[in-house]
Amino acid sequence: MNESRILIVGLGLIGGSLAAALRAAGFSGTIHSCDPDPGEIERGIQMGLIDHGDTRLAPLVEGATLIVLAVPVLAMQGVMAELAAALPPEALEGESPRVVITDVGSTKAAVRDCALAAFGRLPAGLVLGHPIAGSEKSGVAASNPRLYIGHKVILTPAPATAPAAVARVLALWQACGAEVLEMGVDRHDQVLARTSHLPHLLAFSLVDTLARQDERLEIFRYAAGGFRDFTRIAGSDPVMWRDIFTANRDAVLASLDDFEVGLGRLRRAVEAGDGDAMLAIFDRASHARHYFDSLLNQTSYQAEYQMQEQGKLTFRAAPGGRVAGRIRVPGDKSISHRSIMLGALAEGVTEVKGFLEGEDSLATLQAFREMGVAIEGPHQGRVTIHGVGMHGLKGPSGPLYVGNAGTAMRLFAGLLAGQAFSTELIGDASLTKRPMGRVADPLRLMGAKIDTAEGGRPPLKIHGGQKLRGINYDMPMASAQVKSCLLLAGLYAEGETRVREPAPTRDHTERMLTGFGYRVDREGDTCWLQGGGKLTAAPIDVPSDISSATFFLVAAAITPGSNLVLEHVGINPTRIGVINILKLMGADLRLTNEHEVGGEPVADLHIRYAPLKGIDIPLDQVPLAIDEFPALFIAAASATGTTRLRGAEELRVKESDRIQAMADGMATLGIEHTVREDGIDIVGAGGSDIAYGGGRIDSLGDHRIAMAFVIASLRAGEEILIDDCANVATSFPGFTELARVVGLRVGEEAQEVKA
Repeated sequence: MNESRILIVGLGLIGGSLAAALRAAGFSGTIHSCDPDPGEIERGIQMGLIDHGDTRLAPLVEGATLIVLAVPVLAMQGVMAELAAALPPEALEGESPRVVITDVGSTKAAVRDCALAAFGRLPAGLVLGHPIAGSEKSGVAASNPRLYIGHKVILTPAPATAPAAVARVLALWQACGAEVLEMGVDRHDQVLARTSHLPHLLAFSLVDTLARQDERLEIFRYAAGGFRDFTRIAGSDPVMWRDIFTANRDAVLASLDDFEVGLGRLRRAVEAGDGDAMLAIFDRASHARHYFDSLLNQTSYQAEYQMQEQGKLTFRAAPGGRVAGRIRVPGDKSISHRSIMLGALAEGVTEVKGFLEGEDSLATLQAFREMGVAIEGPHQGRVTIHGVGMHGLKGPSGPLYVGNAGTAMRLFAGLLAGQAFSTELIGDASLTKRPMGRVADPLRLMGAKIDTAEGGRPPLKIHGGQKLRGINYDMPMASAQVKSCLLLAGLYAEGETRVREPAPTRDHTERMLTGFGYRVDREGDTCWLQGGGKLTAAPIDVPSDISSATFFLVAAAITPGSNLVLEHVGINPTRIGVINILKLMGADLRLTNEHEVGGEPVADLHIRYAPLKGIDIPLDQVPLAIDEFPALFIAAASATGTTRLRGAEELRVKESDRIQAMADGMATLGIEHTVREDGIDIVGAGGSDIAYGGGRIDSLGDHRIAMAFVIASLRAGEEILIDDCANVATSFPGFTELARVVGLRVGEEAQEVKA
């Protein structure tokens, strides 16, 4: 910070704690304060928080470079008017204003209006702000130098605000240990009305209601910790909260209206004894609360502010290790997604076993909760879905977040195109880069109305109430996601929807629709269905994901002495490209205990080490192994001879450009390769125990890239560090723990984030 003198107007808890935090941070300038209570000023000087103070504002303004308004919102009008009279207009203008003014008010529109009234405009040096921190205590004596550490401060600069002024206020709060975000004034007031002001209003009301019912307050003798925790905030400063509710009246009333609607819905469910409706509300609330905990503890997707990056994670894989044992990897992500979708649209209750409790699948589950579906679980892979029928979904109150799941977004697009309500689909930073025109364009041919961002990318805005009609569609690329999207839209379309695929793709959607009693026909490369039918609930036992199993198949295939069994793995004929390719490379891989579960074939995969050889990967196997190629690249690098891949353009539009991302990583390890437009040539070094070196890899947030290079450590000569691995949890929660169980030497550590 380069401020020479900071003036804090209002020396209560917030202003005093700011001064204390600046002192603790070693601020070298002077701190002055204005407060109507001379006793507070004297106390602030005695505590060493401020250098000088006065009950009058005008004498303190001269010489101040940064002025912080820490007064109640309803007092802001008078303070702003005094500042406007005391400061020459030019002091607050220009690209680098001499004086910068900021505030700490929890309602920004009211403060903005005060500034407009006082200055006639919003000065370039005015940066409205709000630290989200506080205490039930008040006064300068309660000042806490650590009050802002780890807490958020929201800045709401106007278009006319000078960037240099914003930078100075940013430096102020960062010096206090706060995390600084930016958002618009109206958005701020809406968010705070719901997450702060409404809870305080309810706490005050509940305590007052109970206290008036029992004048002797005997009732509080029987209240447990939950009551104490919920009503703690009712001990806050009543005057301050009166001012906040007055200043942010419109937003508070709007949030109160929403709450009353929700409370009325719950009351009706209780009156009617509607267990499903109550369960839907309670389950949705319970999981939203757990989600809130994850935001606080892991700083992943920030639901309210959408400003925070996901926590960074690095995998550290030591060279060598072994692969042996008997394990079961998590449930198939593709089937987990579809089980929730079709179970929600079915009539009756669907029981799911083996559900993948990864972030992507959980995002799908939560999205259906937000559309009014009662869902129990997940509990150890078990989920119970109370179906609402084909037309029973309700419009969500906001955008549906699908995390990193391209499958979910594309399948949702088809399913939601036929609903009566409009929806918006959003995802994480990685998903927003992926092409969605491939589903939006054919859906538009069916009559859907869909808006995308530039380049046909997310978010997707799907307009409800459109009449869909069946089409005959020849897919330009082999994509199970596109096929599934159109079939789901076809459920709501008039007539027949036919999809022809240029090469076989996974058929989980067709199999599961059939399992739910919905007829799907197939002849050759074309499948079709008639719209207007219904789904009937059916049990689902989700097989282990062959894509997740692949990493351990390759690990055993490349490591001398390995002997591994992977249990209950899905071996759908449209997914076994990786098995076929590994066998062609010479892997000692056998399928045992083959049987069917819910229409899906499963088996135990028994693999032992055998030297691999390079091959030309057959073109007909490419779409059957499209998600497994990052791991197969490591198999190729550990084989003898050259492996050539062609016809794999689809790899360039996954979570990352997987051809280039793997090529960059292999270059770091010293693996010889040549990148092609639609594939890659990889020269293996299978003749020696150490096939390549080590180094630091950027996974680009792609879970499959990250896991592939962990497996590479088995044949590396040096340690491999893989950055940006947090997204592994989207498809394979517990990956590193299971890797250590079978013998890999891998750990997790927080990734250093460069400033």
